[in-house]
Amino acid sequence: MSTLSTHVLDAMRGTPAAGISVSVYHGARQLSSAITDADGRIGALAADLPPGAYRLVFDTGGYFAEHGIETFYPEVSISFTVGDERHYHVPLLLSPFAFSTYRGS
Repeated sequence: MSTLSTHVLDAMRGTPAAGISVSVYHGARQLSSAITDADGRIGALAADLPPGAYRLVFDTGGYFAEHGIETFYPEVSISFTVGDERHYHVPLLLSPFAFSTYRGS
């Protein structure tokens, strides 16, 4: 079974994005949720993930509202596929009007 982690960086402020709520879904079912730490990380977001399609949902609207910043994206949803038994790391680089992601390690 696979494990999952994430890391969020605020590109506009040049800092880790602490305090973002992140949820993991498998289909329509929410598996877990957690809040990014002071370093913008969630090290153990989910474990024992069988192969299949998953989705991470980041509450970016809440994060930017807390900092008094207008944003175009109230949430960021990243869909990905777990295919084998390994660790999956899905980072998010965030700004109020853009975001990017990649498969990390």
